[in-house]
Amino acid sequence: MSIKNTFIVPHPPLIVPRVGRGQEIKIEETVKAYDKIARKIAELRPDTIVVATPHSIMYSDYIHISPGKGAKGDFGEFGEPDIKYEADYDTEFVHKLSELAERQDIPAGTLGERKKSLDHGTMVPLYFINKYYTGYKLVRIGISGLSSIDHYDFGRCIADAAEKLNRNVVFIASGDLSHMLKDEGPYGYSDEGPAFDKEVTEAMNSGNFMRFLTFDEEFCEAAAECGLRSFIMMAGALDGRAVNSELLSYEGTYGVGYAVASFEVTGSDDNRRFGRLYGMEEEERINSLRKNEDEYVRLARRTLESYVIHHNKLEKPDNLPSEMLTGKAGVFVSLKMDGQLRGCIGTVSAATECIADEIIQNAISAGMEDPRFNPVTKKELNKIQYSVDVLKESEPIKSISQLNTKQYGVIVKKGRRSGLLLPNLEGIDTPEEQVSIALKKAGINPGDDYAMERFEVVRHN
Repeated sequence: MSIKNTFIVPHPPLIVPRVGRGQEIKIEETVKAYDKIARKIAELRPDTIVVATPHSIMYSDYIHISPGKGAKGDFGEFGEPDIKYEADYDTEFVHKLSELAERQDIPAGTLGERKKSLDHGTMVPLYFINKYYTGYKLVRIGISGLSSIDHYDFGRCIADAAEKLNRNVVFIASGDLSHMLKDEGPYGYSDEGPAFDKEVTEAMNSGNFMRFLTFDEEFCEAAAECGLRSFIMMAGALDGRAVNSELLSYEGTYGVGYAVASFEVTGSDDNRRFGRLYGMEEEERINSLRKNEDEYVRLARRTLESYVIHHNKLEKPDNLPSEMLTGKAGVFVSLKMDGQLRGCIGTVSAATECIADEIIQNAISAGMEDPRFNPVTKKELNKIQYSVDVLKESEPIKSISQLNTKQYGVIVKKGRRSGLLLPNLEGIDTPEEQVSIALKKAGINPGDDYAMERFEVVRHN
C-alpha cells in the first residue's frame, strides 16, 4: 500500500465556527470544499495521515518531525481554549521516515522539539477530518529553510516509508497562499500577491508540480505566501505518480489566499519525476553559466573546488589579468544553490597582496566558514553559482537620500561596530531597507548616532 490521495488545504482558524463567529460564512466555498475532502478521506480510511504544516517547529537547515506518542492542542490563541484536539502519532512511520531521510542525506528528524502542542496548521484540517473519520494515526512535519528540492526529496521519503510499512496513507499539505491580496488584509497589498495565487492555483489545477519548484524566492517573499514548501513536499510524495488533479475552491475574501485541491493517484508516470527534471534543468543552467564565467568567478570556483575535494589551498595562477595580480581591493564572494544563498564572505578593504589572493581567501571562507551555513560538501559543488564583487573606494555620506540600492552598497559605523550591505541585492528595494539590514548586521540601534559610507562594486557573475 502507499499514498492514494493528497490534498492541499488552508488553515484559517476562523473557518472553525466557534472561532470565526460568523466570519466563516464569507468563505463558504472553502468550507464546502473542506467538507468534501474530509468525506473523501473517510472513504479512503487511511491508517496514517501525514500533515505538513508551516506552523510547527521550523529550522533553517532541518526538517522537523514531531516525536513521541502523540500531542494535544487547542484554539486558546484564537480565543477558544475549550476547542481541543488530541492525536496519536504513528511512531513506527516516524522512525522509518527519519531513517530513510538519513540514508538520503536529508537533514530531517525528531531532534530539537521546542513546542509539543499541535499548531493551527494541523488542527484546522483535523477539525474537518474528525467530523467524518477518526481511525488514523498522525505524522506531523514542519517545513524548513532548506531548498525546494530538499523538501521535494523528503516528500519522496514519505512515499517510500508508506510503501515499506505497507501503510494506507493520506498526505495533507497545509498552507495558505499570499497574505497580500488586499489593502485591508493582514499584510496589505502587493502586485505579487494576486500574481502568485493565480500561478500557484493554475499549477494545482493542472497538476504541474514543476511550477512549484521553479517559483522565484524573491517573488514568493514579496507575495508573503506560507504554504509553498508544504505543497512541494506533497509533490515529492507523488513523484512518478499519475494523478487526477482538481482545484476544488479558491477564495481571497480576507486578503489571504485559501485554496483546496485534491490529487488522486491513478497509476504510474515516469514523466512526472519533477525532482529529476528540475535537477537536469539546473545542471544545464549552471553549465551554461560556467561556459561564460570570467577569470574572477573562475578563480573563486576553482579555489573552493580544490579546497573541498583535495583539502588544498589553490596556488595563485600566473596567467591572470594584470589587475587581479597587481590591484588591491576588498572583495566579496557569494555562493547560491537552488536559488538560495549558500554562503557569502568578504572584506571591506584589501587584506592581502592582490585581488586574486583576496578572491582565494574569501572563496574558501564563503564555502567553509560562513556561520549561517554548514560547510559546502563535494556533492554540492556542481550546483553552486558564484559571484564576485570587487569593492571600489567608499565615501562618507550625510543622508540616506544619497543612496541608491542598485548602484551603491552601504557601510554603517558606530565606534568599533560596522555593518556592510552590497548593492543590487534581490529583495532590497529601498535605501531604508538597505540601511536597516546593515544596522542589524552591525548590532547598532537604529535610534543611535552612526556614520554612513557608500561604495560601488564591479560585479562578476
